[in-house]
Amino acid sequence: MIWVIFTIFVYVFIKKLFYLGLESENKTDKLVDYHLLKRIFLLAMPFKKIFYLCIVLSIILAFIAPLRPILISYAINHYIFNHQIDGLLFISIVLIALLLVETIVRYFFTYQTEWLGQTVIKNLRVKIYHHIINLRLRFFDQTPIGTATTRTISDMESINEIFAQGSISILADLLMIIVIIIIMFFYQWKLALASLSTLPLFVYATYQFKENIKKAFQRVRAEVARLNAFLQEHISGVKIIQLFNASDREYDKFTAINKSQMQAHIDSIRHYAIFFPIVEILSTISVSCMIGIGSFLFINGTLDLNKDAGMLTMFILLINMLYRPLRMLADKFNTLQMGMVASERVFNIIDKKDYIDNTGIYSPEALAGKLTFKNVHFEYVSQTPILKNVSFEINAGEVLALVGATGSGKTSTLAIISRFYEYQSGEVRIDDVNIRDYELNALRRKMALVLQDVFLFKGTIYENITMGDKSITLEDVKYASTLLGLHNFIMTLPGDYLYEVKERGITLSVGQRQLISFVRALVINPSILILDEATSSVDSESEVLIQEAIDKLVKGRTSIIVAHRLSTIKHADKILVFSQGEVIESGTHHQLIEKNGAYKKLYEMQYSKEQHG
Repeated sequence: MIWVIFTIFVYVFIKKLFYLGLESENKTDKLVDYHLLKRIFLLAMPFKKIFYLCIVLSIILAFIAPLRPILISYAINHYIFNHQIDGLLFISIVLIALLLVETIVRYFFTYQTEWLGQTVIKNLRVKIYHHIINLRLRFFDQTPIGTATTRTISDMESINEIFAQGSISILADLLMIIVIIIIMFFYQWKLALASLSTLPLFVYATYQFKENIKKAFQRVRAEVARLNAFLQEHISGVKIIQLFNASDREYDKFTAINKSQMQAHIDSIRHYAIFFPIVEILSTISVSCMIGIGSFLFINGTLDLNKDAGMLTMFILLINMLYRPLRMLADKFNTLQMGMVASERVFNIIDKKDYIDNTGIYSPEALAGKLTFKNVHFEYVSQTPILKNVSFEINAGEVLALVGATGSGKTSTLAIISRFYEYQSGEVRIDDVNIRDYELNALRRKMALVLQDVFLFKGTIYENITMGDKSITLEDVKYASTLLGLHNFIMTLPGDYLYEVKERGITLSVGQRQLISFVRALVINPSILILDEATSSVDSESEVLIQEAIDKLVKGRTSIIVAHRLSTIKHADKILVFSQGEVIESGTHHQLIEKNGAYKKLYEMQYSKEQHG
């Protein structure tokens, strides 16, 4: 009967601890999400030998540690009371040897679990990075960069804790608890019940601690993501902050966010500060109850002082050994829980299929560059059209210019050609082949895109031009730079083409960065060249150099140019005038001037500004 009651109690205890309460969308609690846990463990399967070794080591630890109290009890009963120095010396040597074995096993257990966790997240971090950089741009339109950074870095560390301080460590502690309780009942079930008398209170305290710390940890994770997003945005925009004298205002915002994160951490610490003393008190009460029952058993003759005195010492040691993992179990379960919450966030990103479908197989050696749009309809957000039935055609080698007000659809047209976004209806063809029939990487290799806001990475000029393409030699880079008039400038820099560009190319002027982006485009010899307002952010002197570079770039290849200054696209083979997502005029510069329509008004307005500028 005692064993039945004990088994039920242990089941309820473990169930309560495992009742992690990961909230689903309908806010109902559930037991451990075993599907998610299984998915996490599958990450360790490439290293299953280490994973199984960690489990074996946890089992060994569960049996080694409780042997010490048993040996001490034996020494008290058989050697100390009988004054047998030789036997006591032998037991002491065995205890030291056992302690050394336990230390060695624990070292390997700790090292291997940490190694396993770090190796798993190293591979997972590479996987999520590769996945993120291949997502549609819509994902980055909707997700703060700081949030994506948190998923790739901070959340990964939480997943590491599943292996280092979570699941395997919990297994080791549970096994030790079970072994200790079995030993207690094996030697004296009455003392065992007395030792476990405070366990119901401990279960209740643990459950309350777990629930409170779970909420605190969730708040901490949310505040970390919020802080990362804020820092990413404001450090990137520090020039604007300083320009508009907003430093103090933004400082106040950061202070508030930082204070909120600090408060979240303090709340979690407060729960620990309450829980751990309670565990110590309950542990002490257990020892007192056990000593009280033990004394009663000695008095009424159930236990023999000469034979069983060591048992009390053993039970005291076992109680302390029992409550140590019990005290840490709640914390480790929350570590496991937070790791699962973090892994769920990471898997949510990995499971996103929000990337351009690369189902095409057509991969020609070269493109002529003929481009056709037929009744193309596109929208970023459902029911909010950006392009409405856009149709046009340019032949291979021609220059197409797109003009119009901001938000009229010019850049969206370029994004569709590059397949950064997918159009909803209509058809886009290159060389009379549907753009979706092309193998995506093969298509983009034959395109070059030069943006208004040039992005340079930390690294050498050579690395920024080749973008890691080892097939592009230094001689290729020098030839393209010479052709575009940038070579002489680069040779004046320390290290010339190996000059280290700082983050975002901050040590170079806007015009210099723009010319580097032109070299980057030319060196791959694209069939289709796309220029998005490439001269809008430079001074007049740089614009002359850049315009000369553009003239060389577009020669002999199909080019699509979004023009800020209409004077730069007079010689385009075709000009499209966009307004509210529609092409309202098309033709050459002279044809559009003669039409006396929207283009002429734009041209005369800009010409008038330049004359009076």
